[in-house]
Amino acid sequence: MELYDIAIGARVKHPTMGVGVVYDLDPRTVHIFFREHGEQPVSRSFEGLVTIAPGVEIGQEPLDLDAVRDCLKEVLEEMQQPQRPVDMARRFDGGTLVLKPKDASLLAKELPIDDFFHKIVMIRDRFRVLEQKINAHEKLSEVDKVELQQYITRCYGSLTTFNILFEDKEDHFVGQKGE
Repeated sequence: MELYDIAIGARVKHPTMGVGVVYDLDPRTVHIFFREHGEQPVSRSFEGLVTIAPGVEIGQEPLDLDAVRDCLKEVLEEMQQPQRPVDMARRFDGGTLVLKPKDASLLAKELPIDDFFHKIVMIRDRFRVLEQKINAHEKLSEVDKVELQQYITRCYGSLTTFNILFEDKEDHFVGQKGE
């Protein structure tokens, strides 16, 4: 007797392991949890297994596209956020970035340094997401991935000027190191 009419949750009796509950199924195996023997796989073709009580037929729920969209948005938003808080160097807290034109008749532009720092951190975090996407991309060859990674590394190198704004050295931009 092959066990093709059995369902998850069915109570079964095995001649040597006793009573158990089906917790998983695959085409060739019934996975059963026995109180005394734990989780045990049993072949569907095993003739000594008897069904005591039927399980519950679990139908596959239809795919809810709204739920998938919401989940995808959450994942993408999570990837955009820093993995941990990034602190600005204390000496710049509350400071102002001043951009003065060469022509003294033109007005200088002042920007709260906190806002500028936030934009630098966002650039860094978006580069990290870009790196992850490049590394995980299935259609890019390894050579293409390395080439794109080198461009990102050079961009990091260009941004090392702003490392002075970071409190912790581990948050610094790191470009290509000398050989």
